[in-house]
Amino acid sequence: MYQLDKISSQFPYSTQNTYLNTPAYGLLSESLLEWRQEHDLDHLVGGSRFKERFFEVIASLRSSVATFTSSATDEVFLVPNFSFGWKVLIGGLPKDKHVLLLNGDYPSLNWPVITANFEKLEKIDVSFSMEDEIEEYFSRHAPDIFAFSIVQYLNGVKINLDLIKRLKARYPNTLFMADATQYLGTETFQFFDSGIDVLGVSGYKWLLAGTGNGFFLVKKEVQSVFYSSTVKWEPRMEPWLKHNTHLQNHLEPGHLDSMSMGSLHHAIGLLEQTGMPLIEEKIKKVCDYAREHLLGLGFLEEELCGRSAHGTFYAIKVTDKQLSVLSERRVDFAIRGGRLRIGFHFYNSLKDVDAVVNVLKHT
Repeated sequence: MYQLDKISSQFPYSTQNTYLNTPAYGLLSESLLEWRQEHDLDHLVGGSRFKERFFEVIASLRSSVATFTSSATDEVFLVPNFSFGWKVLIGGLPKDKHVLLLNGDYPSLNWPVITANFEKLEKIDVSFSMEDEIEEYFSRHAPDIFAFSIVQYLNGVKINLDLIKRLKARYPNTLFMADATQYLGTETFQFFDSGIDVLGVSGYKWLLAGTGNGFFLVKKEVQSVFYSSTVKWEPRMEPWLKHNTHLQNHLEPGHLDSMSMGSLHHAIGLLEQTGMPLIEEKIKKVCDYAREHLLGLGFLEEELCGRSAHGTFYAIKVTDKQLSVLSERRVDFAIRGGRLRIGFHFYNSLKDVDAVVNVLKHT
């Protein structure tokens, strides 16, 4: 197991800059860079034997994802990114369904659903009291599908996962489908006990795996819901396809990129070796420190800070002058929804929070 102070040094960019932009793009570790260099060298000297060995890496990756998320290997599907996998799955659902979305959720989540021509589509606004509204909506007319992001990309508002478990227990016929891209990698997660039926993630944010990789988890009992009309043509007869499962034929239709998927394998290994409980504790410490100071300066709403849980980033209103000074002082951030969005991973420290707070105080 790595010590957190040593593992943080794996990310040299964070030692030269105040990097608060993980919600947009996670940093590359030195160990992942080394792995990638070895990968290309193996390809250079290995030819087709390199490809044959890669099949073993894919099998190992499925096992790593399953362990990391407390799921089963036959529930793991590897994709190049969340948006691809999500669009494939939404396209395979019957259209005579009643779907509930969150208004203002991630466009790659909402847009494929909105354009799929489901029989009934309704939305609930993202708010600090949205759980009450969701629960009340279910009590009136439980939807067939509830699709949502665990953490909202605009402001870091995190849905209460205990609510999802309660709703699934109360409404077992509802399909709960979640985007975990702004969540997975920040705390321990158990898919089998989550109440979520389908969960997708891209690896380039909090998993620190770079672009071109991601995965979906789909509970075994709901896999046949997707593309049910194609089951009669499966399994495929080609030798290299005949072992594919039903959903693999749709979510993994072609080759998987060895560099991208190998990067995901390595990145998950780095998180596991560091220890998710330690990572979760470190992130919480920094986020709590940031929340305390931003609230004290009047940049955060009391209602937000009164919620039982929040994501690992905040969005605050600042002036153009403050933005300019932050940039001059080598602070990396993003603007989303007209607000400054700043996020904290385990390679961040209290000093990173101080760097922002000092600018906000004195500019």
